[in-house]
Amino acid sequence: MAKSSGGSLGGIVRQLLRFSLPLIFSGILQQLYNWADAFIVGNINGETALAAIGSTTTAVNFYVTTITGFTLGLAILFAQNYGAQTTSNIPKLLSTFALSMGGVFLLLAAAGIAFTPQFLRLLHTTAETIDLAEDYLRVVLCGIPFLAVYNVYSAALRGIGNSKAPFYSVMVSSLANVALDVLFVAGFHWGVAGAALATVLSQAAMTIYLIHYSIKKYSVLRFRITSGAWDRTLWKQGCRFGLPPMIQSAVSAAGSLILQNFMNGFGTATVAAITTAYRVDSIVMVPIINLSSGISTLSAQYRGAREDKKAGQVFAAGLLLMSGVSLLLTFTVIPTGGELISLFGAGEEAVSIGDGFFRRIALFYLIFGAANAIRGYLEGMGDVTFSSIAGIFALAWRIAGSYLMEPLFGNMVIAWAEAFSWIVLLLLYIFRVLDRFRQSKKQAQIGAGRI
Repeated sequence: MAKSSGGSLGGIVRQLLRFSLPLIFSGILQQLYNWADAFIVGNINGETALAAIGSTTTAVNFYVTTITGFTLGLAILFAQNYGAQTTSNIPKLLSTFALSMGGVFLLLAAAGIAFTPQFLRLLHTTAETIDLAEDYLRVVLCGIPFLAVYNVYSAALRGIGNSKAPFYSVMVSSLANVALDVLFVAGFHWGVAGAALATVLSQAAMTIYLIHYSIKKYSVLRFRITSGAWDRTLWKQGCRFGLPPMIQSAVSAAGSLILQNFMNGFGTATVAAITTAYRVDSIVMVPIINLSSGISTLSAQYRGAREDKKAGQVFAAGLLLMSGVSLLLTFTVIPTGGELISLFGAGEEAVSIGDGFFRRIALFYLIFGAANAIRGYLEGMGDVTFSSIAGIFALAWRIAGSYLMEPLFGNMVIAWAEAFSWIVLLLLYIFRVLDRFRQSKKQAQIGAGRI
């Protein structure tokens, strides 16, 4: 387990930064190669093609967020085992979930490909974009099994303290994706299907690189596919950690489908504006999301080592860093949001709508950052179930608020409803962490014989 510099708050801040910065850079690169599809297609094939890719975002995210949600829990379990020095469990844990996650998402991706037309019609995808969206979605779903295996390995590496390897693998993938996008879309004129194929091939390269790195670098991450590669006890333990955030992620993705359907009612310009805005927003959120992951992993390592006081220091350091990052993002995004959307080839109306979205949502980044700092700490301490329930509750508020406040805010209700859901989330997390601190203090008093 990584050591802090003397156990001081400053030492913890440096430790958290060293661990989180590769995660942040990795997340930025992942979002940039997602941008590449939209950026190249939007500028070469126009706004309709851009909107077609945007209309598939929630469908793809349903798979991606389910995978990342589950492996978020796995990373905590890997970290706790590593902190407790029970490293004999790590290769069996890796083999169990690399095989099961790869197999399950291979079947789910096949189902998604088979029912792509019905799925897009269910979302009320606009008539002018549905054929292009179908071409894109069918191809891009072929990369889902690669993502499942990649995220299991990434969770294992983060859990044992290596956040740099996922960054290197994403860098390989990003370079491959941009090069292939240019070749397939600009060179071969394959349109949205070419962009999707570039994404799938780059995801395969990313996964192969990370597996090769893990096998070569760490003996603890090597296993053979034999009858003992799947461990029932560890599978149950992994599911206990992974299922709550996975369920939350799946519900959130399903909620996003409802919100996508709601947003489609505002017309193509709004769809192009808001889906593109969320592409920009997704990269803006990377420092917040991945700093939260850093808080979660380091807290879990100290929890596994039974050093809860240092886990609390990780939380304090993370909250301090998160506040600074959130304010920086706010003051950066408000004046530049519309200009970023225009880079994707969106029309004047779409750029204006997107600019309005950012001028509203960015005001609440500090609240979102604080909520994620608390969430990271709670999950690192093993409190993944409450964190997941709170996320589902906040999503329900966001969906209800979107429909209820539409007469008041029009298409800008998309921004306001999300911002208000962040306030709900922060309040729930504050309540939970204060309750945990109260219980810890009470237990300490009992141990000291004061009660």
